[in-house]
Amino acid sequence: MSEGAIPEPERRRLEAWRAARERIVFTNGVFDLLHRGHVEYLEEARALGDHLVVGVNSDASVRRIKGPERPLVPAAERAELLAALACVDLALIFEDDTPERLIREVEPDVLVKGGDWTPDRIVGREFVESRGGRVLNVPLRGGLSTTALIERIVAGKSALDP
Repeated sequence: MSEGAIPEPERRRLEAWRAARERIVFTNGVFDLLHRGHVEYLEEARALGDHLVVGVNSDASVRRIKGPERPLVPAAERAELLAALACVDLALIFEDDTPERLIREVEPDVLVKGGDWTPDRIVGREFVESRGGRVLNVPLRGGLSTTALIERIVAGKSALDP
């Protein structure tokens, strides 16, 4: 394995895509309790290029960011679920609290975050733009969030309850 965060087989895939001049899109997140809002967001991100790479926060980084009760699903399982989606070409777990280092290794042509992130707050924006890339945010789907899903489960409500 090289010195970076990306394992060698995945690094070779990225290099092949770049050599073929295929557009690489990158996004990242926790993706704890995968739901329809995540899938729609990822499909929209994927439509912006030829390949979608998803950075997945490690368990330790999720705990630091979200608190001691999270994650509910281990990072390896979250990455495996994401990689199984047709719109995701590669899911990579990162240990840092931000994806800055991973973004620098992936070298995406397009960097995407949810609409709750203003472009000036998107980590990796300066790097991607310095390489001629684009930084975009995709609108969130109202009412579709892991937090809302957890709250519904804790309250003992089914999907049919108001």
